[in-house]
Amino acid sequence: MKGVNERVLTSHFVLGAAETAHSGINGGDIVFQLVMFIILLALLKKFAWGPLMGIMKQREEHIAGEINAAEQSRQETSKLLAEQRELLKQARQEGQELIENARKQGDIQKEEIIVAARAESERIKESAKNEIEQHKQQAVAAIREQVASLSVLIASKVIEKELNAADQEKLISEYIQEAGEGR
Repeated sequence: MKGVNERVLTSHFVLGAAETAHSGINGGDIVFQLVMFIILLALLKKFAWGPLMGIMKQREEHIAGEINAAEQSRQETSKLLAEQRELLKQARQEGQELIENARKQGDIQKEEIIVAARAESERIKESAKNEIEQHKQQAVAAIREQVASLSVLIASKVIEKELNAADQEKLISEYIQEAGEGR
């Protein structure tokens, strides 16, 4: 087997050397391939690279526009949020003011009711005093009338008979009792 392998290697070496001697560097092929490569690059630039770059540029502009729109939207949202917070703050303040005003109005009404009740109480009290005074005056007038009638009665009795001091005392006591029973 050793011999077969050596022959194969030797034949490959001989063939490779023959091809190398036959193939030298061909300048025409290189220039042709270089020109074709440049033409291919020009065609790629015109038909592939240009439109691809245009699409990439459009995509970049679209993404930049979306980012700007999102930023504007975020700013508007922040502004609206700040406005809503301010409105909420104002609403809370107005609510507190309404509650405070209602509390003050309640206190005022309470005081008005108390003052009105006191005034009514004083009026009733004065009315009662006036009524008591009227009854008192009526009672005094009635007593005066009775005293006057008793005085007239006593005077008429005295005229009818002349009394001594004991009889006079007895007579006054009787008339006072009669006046008390008649009332």
